[in-house]
Amino acid sequence: MNEPRTSSSVRPVEGPGGVTPGFDKLSPNGVGAPSRNGDVAIRLEGVSKRFVLPNKQTLDAVRNVSLQVRAGDVFGLIGTSGAGKSTLLRLINRLEQPDGGRVFVGEREITALGKAELRLARQSMGMVFQQFNLLQNASVFDNVAFPLRIHGNRSPGDIFRRVRECLQIVGLLDKVDSHPAQLSGGQKQRVAIARALATNPEVLLCDEPTSALDSETTRSVLDTLRDINLRLGVTIVIVTHELAVVRALCKHVAVMEHGEVAEQFAVAEPSSVPRTALGRELTRQMAQADAREELDRLEAAYA
Repeated sequence: MNEPRTSSSVRPVEGPGGVTPGFDKLSPNGVGAPSRNGDVAIRLEGVSKRFVLPNKQTLDAVRNVSLQVRAGDVFGLIGTSGAGKSTLLRLINRLEQPDGGRVFVGEREITALGKAELRLARQSMGMVFQQFNLLQNASVFDNVAFPLRIHGNRSPGDIFRRVRECLQIVGLLDKVDSHPAQLSGGQKQRVAIARALATNPEVLLCDEPTSALDSETTRSVLDTLRDINLRLGVTIVIVTHELAVVRALCKHVAVMEHGEVAEQFAVAEPSSVPRTALGRELTRQMAQADAREELDRLEAAYA
């Protein structure tokens, strides 16, 4: 089912007790507000992860990776299947426990936290999964409210308002009482994005969020993520194998090969010729897109 493209906007939401301010006005401690330019949102220092396979052999999924993601960036992780990109993403919020190295989100060392501290820290890290991971028997409202309820420190009125704010941001306020079976694939993924935004995260981690979607629906989801980044200043790290997603959304990209970051560069302006095949293909596609845009501009000027 094709997903109609919508334009998200941050407007006041009417709820019990009156009008709630826009999302970018929320959170007295600054979580969810745009970060200052130049701040480092995520820092990995020599991070590694090894898995033991059923046959007792080992797989080094991530090997001594160090990188930084600036606050407000949209940072892509690309690579072939098995390159380690999804594992690296899950090391950031410790859905996978690193075997070595350190992970920082903002100034907080995630790898040094105990269970209770980690649970609190994860409120600043939203996660969007490839297969949506929605509760099938719950309404859209209850799916988005789920992370707010499990943290247990918000009143029913606060939850009501926050859920509606998040659904308005992704353009699905009219689906608040629907269930996942009544939604298209793109709508399900935007509900998942709204759920990830519910706790006012500083960082949004997206693991192949468009790989199960058709091209038109993919554009709708990317529009939503771009809007969130531009309006709210949320830092986004996105794992994808689709170079079109990187071209459309990302500001910087890292290419992973065999568990290592082979190279990283600015998508629009690589400082040199990329070393990897994926990097070269991405820059080739960017150059072609630029040439097509220039040709269209000239044709329009002389029409």
